[in-house]
Amino acid sequence: MKKIIYGLFFGDSITYGEYDGVFGGWVDILKRYALQKYNEGAKDELILFNLGIGGETTEGLIKRIPHELRARNSADGNIVFIGYGANDLAIKEGSQMVSPEQFRNNIQTAIQHAKQYSNDIYLISILPFSKTVDGLVATSGKLRTNEEVVMYNKILKDISIEDGSIYIDFYSAFLEDKEFLLSKDGVHPNEKGYGMMAEIALPIIEKYLDFKHK
Repeated sequence: MKKIIYGLFFGDSITYGEYDGVFGGWVDILKRYALQKYNEGAKDELILFNLGIGGETTEGLIKRIPHELRARNSADGNIVFIGYGANDLAIKEGSQMVSPEQFRNNIQTAIQHAKQYSNDIYLISILPFSKTVDGLVATSGKLRTNEEVVMYNKILKDISIEDGSIYIDFYSAFLEDKEFLLSKDGVHPNEKGYGMMAEIALPIIEKYLDFKHK
């Protein structure tokens, strides 16, 4: 009997794929890959939903995640990806958009909602910023620092250890070559960066594709 497994990707503009006019971002690359495997004759189907919203913080996430999960709940199984922090840690008009403490609380709240629908929850690291924007106010009015990225990523790693979710470390993969992998705005990946993210995440997707053949 055919199974349909849903993969739900919650996040900001990096989840959405902003600044990638070639592939549409890492989630869309994975979406096309899963569709290709199904078209090639896979018995079951893995459907991926890109639920990224540009500029969103975890404050927006906790408001919408219960509704999004209910609307896209597969009886055969769900996978949930949560990728936030690049906006949360930003300072705008003199104040941090989401404090570290509130960020932790919001991520934990989102995970509790996700656990009602899935046993497979992935937390996505925040990417490092280019030296061209580190500690500077961008045209968006937001000030971001790589020091804050390290702090917020530690929160994500600690939560993953505490509750059994899985931490996807894009940060380390980008760190050495970030100037080559980030777009001109210094925050979002370019098509090379998104391609590498998809390559890193592909084994996760393939795990569920392999499952479908059993």
